[in-house]
Amino acid sequence: MSPAKKVVVFDYGFGNVRSAERALAAAGADVTITRDYDAAMNADGLLVPGVGAFGACMSGLREARGDWVVGRRLAGGRPVMGICVGMQILFARGIEHGVESHGLDEWPGTVGPLKADVVPHMGWNTVEAPASSRLFAGLDAEERYYFVHSYAVHDWELESGNPALRSPQVTWATHGERFVAAVENGPLWATQFHPEKSGDAGAALLRNWIDTL
Repeated sequence: MSPAKKVVVFDYGFGNVRSAERALAAAGADVTITRDYDAAMNADGLLVPGVGAFGACMSGLREARGDWVVGRRLAGGRPVMGICVGMQILFARGIEHGVESHGLDEWPGTVGPLKADVVPHMGWNTVEAPASSRLFAGLDAEERYYFVHSYAVHDWELESGNPALRSPQVTWATHGERFVAAVENGPLWATQFHPEKSGDAGAALLRNWIDTL
């Protein structure tokens, strides 16, 4: 039996790290919560959670050198997964209350207000995943995932110009309008919803990620 994959939940003060730790451990990973640079760099997978405001999350991440860790891991093809605001900060910028903040710019695009009759989008919703998705492999199209957010990415702007590379797999959801619910792009994966709060479906999704590490 192969040893469990080592996953670091990056602890920079803006995520429910304990919930993520429990869900990843239940999915079979050897989990550590830390902001230690060497541990984060050497883990098989790095999970970046995120709750709260885009700008505050970015400030906290930079203070913990998380921007450097994410960039260095991705430059070496090492897996990183973002959750909720941890997904949003992977984009170029976020606009909240008219204030623009710079993100990690791993993907082009803007995080903006969700236009719906009821905001925040809080509760269970289905998603539209590509047939070739590895993140949602084995999961029924009617499965529901738990969302809590008032901001979202409305347009996917990155295209793969190299036919030899696997095109980004973009999953969508709808609440008032269509928005990006998850992305799989090489070593960088992310979800707008909370897999750690999404019951059996979320656990299966996390196992799918762990199995790629």
